[in-house]
Formats: sequence, structure tokens, C-alpha cells
Amino acid sequence: MEHSLVEMSASARLWGELWGDRPRDWAGTEEQQRPVYEAALERVGLRAGDRVLDVGCGTGVFLRLCADRGAEVSGLDASENLLAVARGRAPGADLRHGDMTALPFADGTFDLVTGFTSFFFADDMVEALREAGRVARPGAPVVIEVFGAPERCELEQVKGAIAPFRPRGEDGEEVRYWRPGMVEELAAAAGLDVVEAFTCETAYAYRDEEHFLAAMLAAGGAGAVAGPEREPELRAALVAALAGCRRPDGSYRIGNEWEVVIARAA
Repeated sequence: MEHSLVEMSASARLWGELWGDRPRDWAGTEEQQRPVYEAALERVGLRAGDRVLDVGCGTGVFLRLCADRGAEVSGLDASENLLAVARGRAPGADLRHGDMTALPFADGTFDLVTGFTSFFFADDMVEALREAGRVARPGAPVVIEVFGAPERCELEQVKGAIAPFRPRGEDGEEVRYWRPGMVEELAAAAGLDVVEAFTCETAYAYRDEEHFLAAMLAAGGAGAVAGPEREPELRAALVAALAGCRRPDGSYRIGNEWEVVIARAA
């Protein structure tokens, strides 16, 4: 079964617009997620010639890593602007604009399907995971990454700074999937067989306040949410919220824990 590229929910369109507001500023931060990507690749045993789909592929950092290992790579994202960057980073990739709950690929197409901090943006995460399992060949790994324990995620302070700027009733905040075993339960509900779960600690580093702010305003379309009139206010709120992450030399280091679950398609 294949789905049409035009099947986009209202929330997918909204997230695509928000994440695509400042794609180049976000691209540098995505590059700093490599430790999680590499830890996942070590566990799944990617081989040359494997077919890989990254759901919510963003600017294509993970796809580039897989392509460099000889894989045939495909990606899907709700943001055309992020995909434009990904096309430059991974020019041989099959990149599609679409909704993760209606993947435009045939059953059993891929040897590896991944979703790094993406599946929880779906209206129904179980449905998104079910779709990931559908397009994976039987027994192929499906990798799911979410935020780890909130007390070990300094990005939670960024979310808190942005929240007051969101219009009331706007569906522009991801659902939080944090409870021990919760992602494993969702994967099982989607018909996936959970293999293992692990945590990975990383840090986003920015050399000064301006680079830090450019990255945070790009994440999730924070700058677009605030709008030009309120952006100075949001910038001040971000600097205040992350004061503890500022180094004596003026640089920033934002530490985070990530939970990664590896399951297999039935």
C-alpha cells in the first residue's frame, strides 16, 4: 500500500512551516546530533547496500552518514525548506515531502527505518510507528529517539522560555513522551518488537550568544512563533533561561539526555 504525497494533516503542515522558518540556522545544530546517530548505527549493524528511511530527516545529517557507509538513503519531512538543505547534503537521496502517518512508500521497502526526535510530532505516535513498521521489511530495525529524563535535559529550559510566546490554543508544542517504558509500550502497540533501549548524552555547543540565539530561534520555529515584534523579548527570555549554560568565555554548552529505543518490524 502506498500513500499520496499530498496527505498532510493540519499539524504536519504547521510543524513543516515552523521548522522550515530558518533552515540554515537549524542545520548547524542538527550536525551536533551525530553522537546519537552513530550510537544507533553501531547497534543496528548497517551494511553497504541497505535501504534506509529517515522519518523527519530534517537537513539530512543522518542520511549523509548512512550514504557514506554505502547505504541507499531516503528521507521524509514535513518541511520543504529543510528538505532543500538535505538535498544539498545528500544529493543522491530520495527525499519526499509528506506526513509521517501516511508514508509514501510501499510495504517492506526498507532495511532500516529511523525517527530521531520526530515521531512524537505526529498527531498519533502509535500510527506513525505503525507506518514505520509497515514500510520496513519483516525483522528490520526501527529506531525511535525521544528526549530523556527532563531533569537531565537542559533544552527543557528552552521550551519553557518559548511557551509564553505561543498563541493560546495553537497546536505547536510536541507531546512529551517521558515515563520509563512508555516508548516501548507505544512501539509494542504499533506492532513492533522491542529489542533494546539505551540513553545517550550529548551537548550542543555554540561559540557565543548570537550563535546560541540563532540556533534556539530556529528550533521548532521559535522565532516565527514569537514574530518580529516580540523576538527581542524572546531572545532576552532565552538568554535568561539558559544563563547556567553560559561559559566564562561567553560560549554556551547545552547538555541533554536522549532515550533511544530499537525495535523490529513484525
